[in-house]
Amino acid sequence: MGKLFGTDGIRGVVNENLNAELAFEVGCAAAQVLAQDSGKKKPLFTIGKDTRISSDLLEGALIAGLCSAGADVLHLGVIPTPAVAYLTIANKADAGIVISASHNPFEHNGIKIFNNQGFKLSDALENEIEDIVLFNKKSPLCTGADIGQVTYVDEQESEDYIDHLVGTVDTDLAGMRILVDCANGAASATAGRLFDRFPKLHTDIINADPNGININDQCGSTHIEHLAAMVKAGRYDMGIAFDGDADRCLAVDDQGELLDGDQVLAICGSDLMSRGELAGNTIVATVMSNLGLRLYAREHGLSLGITDVGDRNVLEEMERGGFVLGGEQSGHTIFRRYATTGDGELTALQLLSVVHRSGKKASELAEVCPRYPQVLVNVPVESKEKKAAVMSDTGLREAVAQTERELGETGRVLVRPSGTEALIRVMVEAKEENVAAAQAGKLANIIKNL
Repeated sequence: MGKLFGTDGIRGVVNENLNAELAFEVGCAAAQVLAQDSGKKKPLFTIGKDTRISSDLLEGALIAGLCSAGADVLHLGVIPTPAVAYLTIANKADAGIVISASHNPFEHNGIKIFNNQGFKLSDALENEIEDIVLFNKKSPLCTGADIGQVTYVDEQESEDYIDHLVGTVDTDLAGMRILVDCANGAASATAGRLFDRFPKLHTDIINADPNGININDQCGSTHIEHLAAMVKAGRYDMGIAFDGDADRCLAVDDQGELLDGDQVLAICGSDLMSRGELAGNTIVATVMSNLGLRLYAREHGLSLGITDVGDRNVLEEMERGGFVLGGEQSGHTIFRRYATTGDGELTALQLLSVVHRSGKKASELAEVCPRYPQVLVNVPVESKEKKAAVMSDTGLREAVAQTERELGETGRVLVRPSGTEALIRVMVEAKEENVAAAQAGKLANIIKNL
């Protein structure tokens, strides 16, 4: 793990460990590295952001750094993360940058970089950028005509992205009623226009009034209970919830019950397999995926590839095996035929189209893939060094092994360090929720006392 880049780019609390000076330096370094990698004197970067109050600050500093080092910039404004990946490819840019901290609270922010193929930047290129920033190895800043320029294309580029999304489904979704929660985030800029393209679909939208500090605040995919209550009370066919940068999507069925990423994979994977479009009859998931998905796959002739947590790991396995569907329980779902990264709005359209074509209710489709009780406890730790010490502790390993023996084949334990936050995550699955909660609490207490 680098000192700047984590599993999902650079993250931090703005003006504590992520400030304008660092953003400027990252912009300079990224321009230098991508110029060398592309062989171009003036590489082209797309840049987009979510609705956090600090996104403008970081965007200005990044653009200043990019242009100072001789890169041109295509300014996309507030736009979902996957749209930046898509538009980087569409505009034949050399890289794309997203300013977002995804599902985290508003005071956090981050910098994520895509390459010219819309994939997250390789570890090698991230290391080069990091090396320049940390050890001041950047080239002299440009002068005169060599300074980069900014082109503002916000509205038209987002329309091109919406065109792309609409083109991925072949149904008009007629007769359905849905409620969409934009999390006061990036989807606020696109979701309304996207679903307006389906005039026979009735769409109501909530939490699409960002003010800089209300992103993810008691709304969106991290607070699905509010949407669930409204869907049930309003008798909607489905609810859709995005996170702050709209790269993930969770759903609520007609009964107000959560459809998590595992169930989305099961529903969409079975549909693709029935139409002969699921490569290798395989879905790629992660170690966090629920036991219910594993049993569903086994019973329905689906193969399940399992990776470490993180959509980067899911995508790498999909590329290795030529698979077309993968994702995480948290709602990052990758439809590789249409995207290079998790895309919440794309996922929503794909899920809605499956439900519409089936003629069934979402609850009917979901009931065949039940969720086993799964308890997740997050234990704060103060440093990466502490994470490493916890994970290597012999006593903790023995406690985990004992818990696994007690649960047998009807349960599962996973203890892992978060790649984006100062946390150790303890996850326990069991047939009964009280059993899972008790075992998770026991392991969390051991970690707290280390």
